Amino acid sequence: MMKLGIMQPYFFPYLGHFALIAHTDLWIVFDITQYTPKTYMTRNEVLKASGGRQLFMVELANRSTHIKTCEAQLLHPEKTKTRVLGSLSHYRKRAHYYHQVLDLVHDTFARLAESGTPLSLVELNRLGLAAVCNYLGLPFKHRVASTLHLQLPENLGPGDWAPHISAALGATHYLNPIGGKHLFDPAQFHTLDVTPGFMHYTPLHYATPEFEFEPNLSVLDVLMWNAPEVVKNHLLTDCQIEWER
Repeated sequence: MMKLGIMQPYFFPYLGHFALIAHTDLWIVFDITQYTPKTYMTRNEVLKASGGRQLFMVELANRSTHIKTCEAQLLHPEKTKTRVLGSLSHYRKRAHYYHQVLDLVHDTFARLAESGTPLSLVELNRLGLAAVCNYLGLPFKHRVASTLHLQLPENLGPGDWAPHISAALGATHYLNPIGGKHLFDPAQFHTLDVTPGFMHYTPLHYATPEFEFEPNLSVLDVLMWNAPEVVKNHLLTDCQIEWER
């Protein structure tokens, strides 16, 4: 059995993203379709000092919808890092794991600077996923779709990519969030000898002293308040999967 997960490269995404990673054997960073502006690929949210949520964002040099996601380029990586760190500064002296999370952000951007593609949005987000998984002790075996040069049918629709990529990579099972179930035709998977599955993710509720808790924020918020072993245990045990036989 080989379970595959496929998702766009989001910027320090919410914890449900990592729940999928925790329950798959191979993760595909899906960057071969048209770039979509104003999505979680270039932004996410943490708590706001005065209450509610605040955005932290990545600025791109090319935001055109005429490019593919793999072609998206960062404008100022160092300025982006500074903005991200600034959006976390109010956690200082309040969140127990503040310094660990800052180290994680610093490490992600340092590795980006050392990479062969220091302006790549996909590489930044891939490195962010890897840094979080490493911190949590989660295996993260992954490939970037644009580097695989897969031979896929033309004009695939939103629900068609997953079965064909799964079959091309020899996966026996494909896992997706339950919220996207309507996009897929199970018969298409079964024709390609792939079993689709859908995950019910249970959000983690946790104490945020001096703040009002907000659900489904960036993983950076979760890690500010929770020990990595607590988060990992939640990801491994508090999810339910329905396999479409």
